[in-house]
Amino acid sequence: MIEYLTLAPVASFIFVLTLGTSLLAFSNQNIYAKFILNPYEVSRGYRVYTIITSGLIHADWNHLFFNMLSYYFFAFQLEAVLGHWQFGVLYLATMILADLPSIYKHKEDSWYNTLGASGAISAVIFSAILFNPKGQMGLIFLPFMIPAWIFGILYLVYCHFASKHARDNINHDAHLFGALSGILITIILHHGIINEFIAQF
Repeated sequence: MIEYLTLAPVASFIFVLTLGTSLLAFSNQNIYAKFILNPYEVSRGYRVYTIITSGLIHADWNHLFFNMLSYYFFAFQLEAVLGHWQFGVLYLATMILADLPSIYKHKEDSWYNTLGASGAISAVIFSAILFNPKGQMGLIFLPFMIPAWIFGILYLVYCHFASKHARDNINHDAHLFGALSGILITIILHHGIINEFIAQF
């Protein structure tokens, strides 16, 4: 634990904050209602802060578990190579950017709500892929691993398709634009990353 705090203090803080806030919201409907993002309201200038707070709560235990597991695998290592304040900027910026398409898409849907850290975590994963494209990645329910850069391409293709056709209550737009904004912000923060990425091939 001390090692994580030393090497990745920002990632550690976000991890603990997200866990704590999500667990608190599970047992407190007032927090849940105040933190969730409603694009209809936000697009009209109300509760704009929920662009941030919605990333600190989750729909249920499974949602929280899989997001935090993904975060655990990538965030701490990423902060060590990207930098402390850079990681904080990446996470906060992509948390916002990942939600903007959903706000625009559902600005007339008063019934629509969205929550979870999936957009920012997708950004973390794709930033990590830029640093280690030949690393092995996979899914828990699949018995094999593939190179990270191939996983990234398949992930983007799936998210693009799912955002247009899925009816599963998952905000695939946040996953897609979180990943894309993660790539963009990483390039801005670490100018040599493209050359480093190419050099690994």
